[in-house]
Amino acid sequence: MLDIKFVRENKDKVKENIKKKFQDEKLPLVDEVVELDEKIRNLKQKGDNLRQERNTISDEIGTLFREKKVDEAKEKKEKVVEINKELVTIEKEEATLSDQLKEKMMVIPQMIDSSVPIGKDDSENVEVERFGEPVVPDYEIPYHSDICEALKGLDKESAGRTSGNGFYYLMGDIARLHSAMLSYARDFMIAKGFTYCVPPFMIRSDVVTGVMSFTEMENMMYKIEGEDLYLIGTSEHSMIGRFKGQIIKEEDLPITLTSYSPCFRKEVGAHGIEERGLYRVHQFEKQEMVVLCKPDEAMDWYNKMWSYTVEFFRSLDVPVRTLECCSGDLADLKVKSCDVEAWSPRQQKYFEVGSCSTLGDAQARRLGIRAKGENGNYLVSTLNNTVIASPRGMIALIENNYQKDGSILIPKVLQPYMGGMTKIEKK
Repeated sequence: MLDIKFVRENKDKVKENIKKKFQDEKLPLVDEVVELDEKIRNLKQKGDNLRQERNTISDEIGTLFREKKVDEAKEKKEKVVEINKELVTIEKEEATLSDQLKEKMMVIPQMIDSSVPIGKDDSENVEVERFGEPVVPDYEIPYHSDICEALKGLDKESAGRTSGNGFYYLMGDIARLHSAMLSYARDFMIAKGFTYCVPPFMIRSDVVTGVMSFTEMENMMYKIEGEDLYLIGTSEHSMIGRFKGQIIKEEDLPITLTSYSPCFRKEVGAHGIEERGLYRVHQFEKQEMVVLCKPDEAMDWYNKMWSYTVEFFRSLDVPVRTLECCSGDLADLKVKSCDVEAWSPRQQKYFEVGSCSTLGDAQARRLGIRAKGENGNYLVSTLNNTVIASPRGMIALIENNYQKDGSILIPKVLQPYMGGMTKIEKK
């Protein structure tokens, strides 16, 4: 959410930003919020004047009573009653208009960074750099679910009976590989100096609206019936929510956290749920990184964070590339974002395994997260990035380490988490 003062003083810039995100239907909101803001400020001024007048009259009433001018004092008291009634009306109108202003401000997108490429959707995202040499073996690589089923590691049929489409059972060595990757991701980030956390897996609605846009919320979040609780779609939600309403000491910044959680997503929209495989499902597990920092340090942390994901996947012998997200592919709270994509030797193309974003002060403003510095309090910047989301990350590992005999080589960094196993093979 933008600062209303910024919108008031930079209407044209805000409108241009909306155009860059191809959301022209939101353009009228800019004039609407400026008009509402003016009405609210006028009401505040009127209220302040009335309170000042009331205070003056109250002083006069005391003087009149001391001078035994009772009738005149009573007339003044009636005036105070009238002022109080008028103040009640003003305060109610101010509260109503403030709610309307906040509702509209929550829909206006965050100002994107000047380096973000302009484009309508993800088809116009821009490749930045490749890491590792993509390899296509001289033998066929089956679909990942077929590989897992052949190794007795996947049961989607039973999950369909217990939970429906979009769920799965992982079994045996495949389940162990899945856990090994998450454990390695945890230790990888701890070695980078991040503090390991396991957060709540449910959050209240005021936290949800603080960390994401309404569109994302509607398409992603599962609500707990009868309670003000939502299942998290990523641990970023509860990790940022942890600091709601807090004032952080500047010397404690940056705060660098890595969190594990299951994630739950409705996946409503164009992509839908993948019926056969594990690429797009309702439930998965994730190791995340979250940073709260000074605004002028945000871009440095952004570049560090995506590079950690690249380093992580390269240590698993998985070639990756980074893709700069264009303006039309950015969620409304994001200032800048890039995807890390892994090479698929089966499809002979890259697919997304992680996303890194800097959100400026958007989440901090919504949730009231500030730092206390020498020159007063200020809003912090927040960033988040995927270390690994599995089973999607596991798909990348399986395809890039699949052998002609149907086995899967286990990268050296994962072998300690697999009891020393060097490969998964049919038993």
